[in-house]
Amino acid sequence: MTIFEELRADHDRQRALVDQLLATSGASDERDRLFLNLKKALEDHALAEERYFYVPLMQFDATQEKARHSVAEHHELDELMDAVSDTRQDSSAWLAHAKNLAHKLRHHLEEEEREVFPSAGKVLGEHEKTSLGSDYRSEMEKRTAP
Repeated sequence: MTIFEELRADHDRQRALVDQLLATSGASDERDRLFLNLKKALEDHALAEERYFYVPLMQFDATQEKARHSVAEHHELDELMDAVSDTRQDSSAWLAHAKNLAHKLRHHLEEEEREVFPSAGKVLGEHEKTSLGSDYRSEMEKRTAP
């Protein structure tokens, strides 16, 4: 699979997790479990995506700015995760933070898929797309192994 297919599969998983999280109510084991799963998924994805997608894209003038912007958005998402984490699950503030996180996450994923992927497709060769996809998946498997 190419880097784009690998990333899109993880993006779909993140969308599903955030949707499931927002469907919970009050302080619960389910809300806690879903939040921790989302947090781990985002952390692992950001690390692997930066290493195997954005670092290579920073080498090209045509994709450098978009790559830097996306990495900066990863840091914004980290801060939003902290805000959710630091708020009591049964408070109205928790839901507000979680909705803000969901909004920013969806924006980030859509922007990557609509803007970054097409630009990256123009600068990366076919072999590189597949090789980066394989490296990305290996990193994700290593990070999610028990």
